[in-house]
Amino acid sequence: MSTTKNAIVAENLVRSFGPVRAVNNVSFEVPVGSVVGFIGANGAGKTTTMRMLATLDQPDSGRALINGYDAAVYPDRIRDALGWMPDSYGAYDGVTIVEYLDFYARALGFTKADRVARVKDVMDFTGLTPLAERMTNKLSKGQGQRLCLGRALIHDPAVMIMDEPAAGLDPQARVELKRLIRLLADEGKTIFISSHILAELSEMCDSMLFINNGEIIHHGSAESLLHGAGAAITYRVQIADTVDRIAAWCETSPGVTLVEEIKGGVRLALDHNEPSDAAAVLRRMVQDGLPVSEFHREARKLEDAFIEMLQSPAASPPPVPAAAVTADA
Repeated sequence: MSTTKNAIVAENLVRSFGPVRAVNNVSFEVPVGSVVGFIGANGAGKTTTMRMLATLDQPDSGRALINGYDAAVYPDRIRDALGWMPDSYGAYDGVTIVEYLDFYARALGFTKADRVARVKDVMDFTGLTPLAERMTNKLSKGQGQRLCLGRALIHDPAVMIMDEPAAGLDPQARVELKRLIRLLADEGKTIFISSHILAELSEMCDSMLFINNGEIIHHGSAESLLHGAGAAITYRVQIADTVDRIAAWCETSPGVTLVEEIKGGVRLALDHNEPSDAAAVLRRMVQDGLPVSEFHREARKLEDAFIEMLQSPAASPPPVPAAAVTADA
């Protein structure tokens, strides 16, 4: 096995479908043992990128490497080290959970004794042992996703690529899936996971990649996105008086910008965001006779930061026509 500090490397990946370049010169690295989230709207290029990493699709140009091996040159070595969990698990009708997992273990070349042991380990880990004899077409969505995870883990891969594993799950099933992912991370597996549930990803990921129109627009921690340059910081102010009064005060007060009127008060932004600046604004409000009942800095949501980033001109290039692809793109 190749030794490398990065379990996953994308080098200028390009992939086109018809007239549209779905993935446009995508490059990034995922260090060994890390958990990295992959964020983007539907059609942004997440699944296409992941399929190229998983040897399921070939790039028009660029390279995908897993543990140092080029996916186009060593696909079999990569599949030995990689667990692929698609967004929809799919299952053969008429088989039980244990038969389903045994089938995949057999396809991977396990001996009978090893198959029995490995299937047991996977069912124990995913909590499916009590359901071992249940037919796969009788599973709930959450149970099906755990079975999909078990299938991806059957050969104990070092690298996991998980495409929207929480999609369509109820809150309890999402909590259980998140617990299993954390356990895998604690075992030292490298996990590359896409999701629309940004808050949950931020709790388990070391860093996050954001993709839009086939291009990477941000790579860093959740904190770097929330508190990066230009991040909007707002304050919520409630008043024991008419909203019109404090709204008018904001309009005429230097260093204060009215963001919006809300029930019982306003949301505002300050030109400067040191604690002393907020304290000075509150003091001026009180001195000017405003009956302030509440004044606090709002916790910024990751979803809001993502939307703001998507709305910035630099993050929203138009889709690139496939005709623009060149041999050295």
